[in-house]
Amino acid sequence: MLNYSLLSDLELTALLKEGDAAAYTVVYNRYFNELYIHAYSRLRDKEEAQDVIHELFASIWNKRADLVLKSSLPAYLYTAVRNRILDVIAHQQVESRYVSSLQRFLDEGYCVTDHQVRERQLAALIEKGISELPPKMREVFELSRKQAMSHKEIAEQLNLSEQTVRTQVKNALRILRLKLGLMLFVSM
Repeated sequence: MLNYSLLSDLELTALLKEGDAAAYTVVYNRYFNELYIHAYSRLRDKEEAQDVIHELFASIWNKRADLVLKSSLPAYLYTAVRNRILDVIAHQQVESRYVSSLQRFLDEGYCVTDHQVRERQLAALIEKGISELPPKMREVFELSRKQAMSHKEIAEQLNLSEQTVRTQVKNALRILRLKLGLMLFVSM
C-alpha cells in the first residue's frame, strides 16, 4: 500500500498528472494552510482568500494532465496564488471605479424618468439572472429574498439542512453577481 504522505512533491505531481485523486488530496492538504495564510495576508478577506485557494486547486485538478512545473511545486503554487491575488485586486479596482462612476452619475441628478427606466432594466436583468439559476437553488433563493423567509424556515419547508440553505443562497448570490456584472457590462 502506497503511503502518499511520504512521497516527494515531484512524485505527487507525477501521480497527479495521471489523475490520482489521493495524490491531489495530499498536495491540497500539504499546501492549503500556508497558501491560505499567504493569500489572506495580501487580501485581508477570509472568504476571498479561501476562494482564491479553492479556485487554484480546482484549476490544478481540471488541468492536471497539462501541469508543467518549471521549478518546485511550492514555487508553482505561490506564483499561481500571487497571480490570482493580482487578478482579484485588479477586479476590485475596476469595481471601485464603476461604483465611483455610478455615484457621480447619481450625484449629478439625472432626470427621474431615466432613473426609473434604468431601475426597470436592472430589475429585469436581476429577474433574468434568477430565472437562470438551477431549479433548487432558485427556489431556495426566492424563498429567502422574495418571501423573506429565514434559512431555518426554508430548511424546514424544503426538508434541507440550514447549512445547505445557507450554501445555496451564498452560491446564488455569487452566480448572480457574476452574471449581473457581465449583463450590466454588455447592456451599457
